[in-house]
Amino acid sequence: MLKEVCVENFTNVPLMIERGAERIELNNDLANGGTTPSFGVIKKTVEYAHKYNVPVIVMIRPRSGNFIYTTDELEIMNSDIQMCSLLKADGIAFGCLTNNKQLDKIAMKKLITTAHAGNLEVVMHMAFDELTASKQKEALEWLSKNKVARVLTHGGSLDRSITDCLENLKKLNKQAEGKIEILPGGGITDKNVNSVIEKVGVTQAHGTKILGKI
Repeated sequence: MLKEVCVENFTNVPLMIERGAERIELNNDLANGGTTPSFGVIKKTVEYAHKYNVPVIVMIRPRSGNFIYTTDELEIMNSDIQMCSLLKADGIAFGCLTNNKQLDKIAMKKLITTAHAGNLEVVMHMAFDELTASKQKEALEWLSKNKVARVLTHGGSLDRSITDCLENLKKLNKQAEGKIEILPGGGITDKNVNSVIEKVGVTQAHGTKILGKI
């Protein structure tokens, strides 16, 4: 079982690695869902985590709010992905949607191409949860064909508990099997992580409290 810890900036990275974090998702401003951290934060986190062979996935999100991005914002995201490659991060997490809550395949393809050119793993984050069930099925196929490594998903809206979303997570995991990884997240703690992983049938989980409260 792999435990990915979602952290805000560098402050608690050493503590989380000491507690057993096996992968870091690095963010700024978690109170608003996470945005892209600074150059210095990424550099320090990658340098520190790599001493312990812990991969770092960097959030690529230029602002809080929705996941519908302008041309200018996509240029910013593209540049931030290039920065992550320069700083030797292991991967990036992002998600782009259209005005009618569908996967923005044109924007996604552009950013995926930049990421892969920089040898970065790509993760689709919880923007995925804003898609309808039928669109999620289609999106999983598209993401896997475009070599996205995994999808971070709560299995439903974040106002529902993780236990209420387990059945949908199981369905997603069954569809994804052998093609793309499903990474459950949102409300997963050190108390329920083993149960979630067992019931969904995955081998990894994500959370801010997955290794206990700070």
